[in-house]
Amino acid sequence: MKKMIKYIIADILRSRIMIAYTIVLLAISFSVFAIEDNPAKGILSLLNIILFIVPLVSIIFSTIYIYNSSEFMELLVSQPLPRKTIWLSMFAGLAISLSLSFAVGAGMAILIYAGSATGLIMIAAGILLSVIFVAISLQASVKIRDKARGIGVAMILWLYFAMLFDTLVLFLLFQFSDYPIEKGMVALTALNPVDLSRVLILLRIDVSAMMGYTGAVFRQFFGSESGMLIALAVMLVWIAVPLVLSTHRFKNKDL
Repeated sequence: MKKMIKYIIADILRSRIMIAYTIVLLAISFSVFAIEDNPAKGILSLLNIILFIVPLVSIIFSTIYIYNSSEFMELLVSQPLPRKTIWLSMFAGLAISLSLSFAVGAGMAILIYAGSATGLIMIAAGILLSVIFVAISLQASVKIRDKARGIGVAMILWLYFAMLFDTLVLFLLFQFSDYPIEKGMVALTALNPVDLSRVLILLRIDVSAMMGYTGAVFRQFFGSESGMLIALAVMLVWIAVPLVLSTHRFKNKDL
């Protein structure tokens, strides 16, 4: 398994797309912090860029890589290797590679300009988002045999988590504005790892007042240590559930 993971990581890190992804993150991160005098403002400016780019690259690149590696996986399946080991190796290789690219691309600038607890949380959130969307892409690619449809579904999933989910939440807020639904917003946030990462970072840099009453509820829940641990647990669930489902399907899939 270790040999497969090393081979996959080496193959991915040599990819021009991955090199370009790292360079783009590096350039954007240093540029943002160079423009902003206040590190907190720099993190806030960089936050929306990271929450937009990281899930997109992670889910699209991973989906394409899985489809392009179909012949390689068929070769591995023909060997006396458990399918579970093959699939988990693909996941580990993709997750580690994308996490390393993010850590080098955005993490270096964050550590240099904002090496506080907030900066570390932002790096951890970016790495977790990379791994989460790799797991989601594996579930999509193993379920859909056609490459074009699989990539399309991956893009729709990214669009939903990055944009459409907030629109749906805003619609619910307007529809039920006369009811005390602030606590329900906490549960809804757990259904979207992108929003969960955004809320955690915004609370750390003390701009929850911009969220109104809901922000106060978020601060009360996520602002405590137990709330942070629960948020981390939810992020890990977002990794585990798609990975377990995709592994089970790959073990029984007719290649």
